[in-house]
Amino acid sequence: MTTDANAPWLIVGLGNPGPEYAGNRHNVGFMVADLLAQRIGGRFKRASRAQAQVLESRIGPPGPGNRRVVLAKPMSYMNLSGGPVNALRDFYKVPTAHVVAVHDELDIDYGTLRLKLGGGDNGHNGLKSMTKAMGAEYHRVRFGIGRPPGRMQVADFVLKDFSATERKELDYLVDRAADAVECLVIEGLERAQSTYNT
Repeated sequence: MTTDANAPWLIVGLGNPGPEYAGNRHNVGFMVADLLAQRIGGRFKRASRAQAQVLESRIGPPGPGNRRVVLAKPMSYMNLSGGPVNALRDFYKVPTAHVVAVHDELDIDYGTLRLKLGGGDNGHNGLKSMTKAMGAEYHRVRFGIGRPPGRMQVADFVLKDFSATERKELDYLVDRAADAVECLVIEGLERAQSTYNT
């Protein structure tokens, strides 16, 4: 697979399909992908090659800074994300280092962003599935959701909607995460980290 600068980028928002999951903490990746689609002015459509919704477009200023991107939302459940993502990566000939997973992260305070390349899955089932399917050397945009309060189980916490207090800031934070994805793809990881890793 080509790793040249002109290779497309595959930006994957992780989440669970279906309206009952739409507002869950676990679905913040979908929220960021939806906002990026809105900015581009395009619509997701069913991928013929994978169980996913995709949108092909370009982001960035006109000229050499412009990047070809495939935005994707896997329509499998979270723990099976690797199959659809890998199928899209193969079909669009995307180098693994040009794959970006946008996902919720328990070990970071709510609203904090961390960008990185490679690493472990930290118990995140979507990342676990992706790493199993294609190795770990893809980018992650980690959106902090914090730890569950008291004795609440992690599974219950991530499958609950954001609280009323959290929702007050959610639009702003999703907007910032979308900015971080664009910065990563257009200007590179170092620049994106120095701007958005708070």
